[in-house]
Amino acid sequence: MRVMAIDYGDAHTGVAVSDAAGFLTGFTTTIHSRDPEQVLAQLARLAGEHRAERLVMGLPRNMDGTEGPRAALCRDFAARVERAAGLPVVLWDERRTTVDAHRILSEAGKNAKKRKKTVDAVAASLILEGYLDHLRIKGESK
Repeated sequence: MRVMAIDYGDAHTGVAVSDAAGFLTGFTTTIHSRDPEQVLAQLARLAGEHRAERLVMGLPRNMDGTEGPRAALCRDFAARVERAAGLPVVLWDERRTTVDAHRILSEAGKNAKKRKKTVDAVAASLILEGYLDHLRIKGESK
């Protein structure tokens, strides 16, 4: 099963798509736009191009597990993504993914300027990795 993960942000939206087996991240990109309509159009296009069968979108929660205003914005945007792509969106706890993405890129020797261009795609990859691990544990990754 091919899964596409989305790390939605105000100015940059990271995207990661699994391989056909739903085992590894096979493609990543970042959509650089503040226009939600443009982001929706690009997400729908990417889902179609990569033949995604399921969408998973990071849901920002507070460290104590509660949801704040940012989570409400993501829930609303996820509903719009569902309509635009014609696929249901699974919301996935994304706590610490951006922090971990910055750490990974820093350890790889990327300076702050280079990290800014790719951190959202790496965060989407971490969301995808967590979701695919969850599917494997549940026995759904076929």
